[in-house]
Amino acid sequence: MAVEEVKRRGAKVKEALIESKDQRWHCRNRVTLVFGSNDIEELDTYIYTKESLEFKKVNFHQAKSKAVEEILDNCIDEFYRGHVTEIHVNLAPDGKNVTVQDNGIGFPLQKIKDVYTEFRTGSKFKDEEVDEKGYLYRTLGQNGLGASATCLTSDSFKVTVRHYNSKKEQSYEFLDGALKIKKTPEKTFKGPSGVKIDVVLAKEVYKNQVIDRELLRKRIIDLAYNNPGLTFYFNDEKYMYKKGLFELAQRIAPDSAQLIGDQAFEYETTNVKGAKVKAKYDLHLSLCFDKKSDDKERMISFVNSTPTYDGGFHHDRIKRLFINTVKDKLERTAKKDKLTLVDNDVLAGTTFVIGIVMPNPRFESQTKRKLVRDTFLEKALESFMVDGMEKFMRKNKEILDHILERAKSRQRLMDLKDASKLAKKGKKQRVEKLLDANERKDRTKCTLFICEGDSAIGGLRSARDKLYQGGIALKGKPMNVSQASIKEVLENQEFADIMSSIGLAIGQKVDPKDHDLRYSKIVFLADSDVDGGHINTLLTNFFFTFWPEMFEHGMIQIAKAPLFEVVTDKGTVYCESQNELETLKSKKDVKIKEIMRNKGLGEMSPEAFKHVLNRREFTKISVKNMSASKDMLETCFGKESQLRKDLLIDSEEIDVDLTNIIAGKKKSKAEART
Repeated sequence: MAVEEVKRRGAKVKEALIESKDQRWHCRNRVTLVFGSNDIEELDTYIYTKESLEFKKVNFHQAKSKAVEEILDNCIDEFYRGHVTEIHVNLAPDGKNVTVQDNGIGFPLQKIKDVYTEFRTGSKFKDEEVDEKGYLYRTLGQNGLGASATCLTSDSFKVTVRHYNSKKEQSYEFLDGALKIKKTPEKTFKGPSGVKIDVVLAKEVYKNQVIDRELLRKRIIDLAYNNPGLTFYFNDEKYMYKKGLFELAQRIAPDSAQLIGDQAFEYETTNVKGAKVKAKYDLHLSLCFDKKSDDKERMISFVNSTPTYDGGFHHDRIKRLFINTVKDKLERTAKKDKLTLVDNDVLAGTTFVIGIVMPNPRFESQTKRKLVRDTFLEKALESFMVDGMEKFMRKNKEILDHILERAKSRQRLMDLKDASKLAKKGKKQRVEKLLDANERKDRTKCTLFICEGDSAIGGLRSARDKLYQGGIALKGKPMNVSQASIKEVLENQEFADIMSSIGLAIGQKVDPKDHDLRYSKIVFLADSDVDGGHINTLLTNFFFTFWPEMFEHGMIQIAKAPLFEVVTDKGTVYCESQNELETLKSKKDVKIKEIMRNKGLGEMSPEAFKHVLNRREFTKISVKNMSASKDMLETCFGKESQLRKDLLIDSEEIDVDLTNIIAGKKKSKAEART
């Protein structure tokens, strides 16, 4: 099909101007393509203090920072090759001039101009080549762009190369992005070989020539941690670490830092020429765990000594393997406790320190901030994490327990939110079992009796002061809240009715002056037997677990039902215990006509009920020591049965009554009788 001619064009049209730009122009005007953003960004990282470090947000200029790092990276590559033991860096007081010098072997002097002014010039293109030991090369630089891009975007770039093999040195000075070039004659040198570079970045390109001292210092210390045995000098400071990145972890958290693994992994493959080659991955992982922190995990990671701020494959894989291993280990316990572990339960408060040295790392861009997937690295990481995590699990039961507690706290918080919603609903709903007080204006005058059984509520109905006294009946023994989740407590109808009747919400503190509170006193009214005592302690546990402040305000009380109704010539006397009855019998001036023993509240006479309810004060359950009381209730009602066994063995002949349980004290039988 023929292409139709476009109509309505003029006789002549303006054509696009085709231009050719040299490397210098392209680098200076498109610096973001080589070094990344040329604007200041906010970077979430850390700064080294004198002996520790501080996590903070810093103003970070990616392009300017990368321009200087490219010179440092060349020194590290020479260290990988075994040629460098010292690197000296000096930053001028005004922050504009930086000098980097190593004691490597240098390179042929005739290549100086090409190395620093021409792209794609260098010694690091041997992706498939091996060193003298037969291993694939491991380098930071791969594209032959870095140092030349720094030179072309500098106002001044001075280079002195001392070539070890020729014993000759020569200096070049590249000015205004290498528009002007000066050089000295070759000459013989004495002392160490190596390369020295003195740089002043171009104001025209970077807008601000000043190099951030703290960020440069950070980069140098990072390099020292990544390369154990390599000595760095920055102005008057010296940095050299023998244990590498584990020392960085110890600097972050001296007490909790631990080494997960520091291993080398090797594999064999074939290069493009079909020859067999070996490759080596050095992997390091240290971990710091802050139990007090619920902050998101931190990842400090390096690939071939360069910081991977934006993470990538190694971040994702290590994090996922760590999470899955911990979850698998805790799966049975979590299932037993009805917990669902989420990733943040495992990761919160954790700092990972990751170091990887590998052949041919592939990054998303020249800035090397994000690593892309590598098949051999994936295999190495999986093997590495299996070995390291097995030891970690054995050594860190305390951390695993804390992760479970964190999951419980999270679940508890979710349940508290549900409780708050249910409380609002409950206040609007009528509680069918509630025998309510009639007072409407001042509910602080009202008392709620929690009774054992419907028969007791029947007696309460006829004997109470209807204006100020209300009642609600329990069916059997209430739930042990120490062995239940908040969700289970909320789903318990009896506790839901009690909370609605009083106006309580789990997770919300109680103030007796609160207008939303429907009763200011809660009185337990149970049979005077072992079962009644058990009910009272379970109710005490319920209120103390969720509203301990009610005990401080004297709101939780016990009404003692009389065991005996004794008809005498002087009227009816009510005895709460066998001792009281015996004391009454011993009185010579009292003639006993009849003794009626109440097996429970349901057998009490209306008069006995009135006697109980007409008291101005009941027995307040006071708390002298909140912490001791909490521990005692946990011992008595918690899931750990051994604690109860130990308590019984230690106590032997000791009887523990309700008020002393709450006060965290024990009472001998003799004292109890008295």
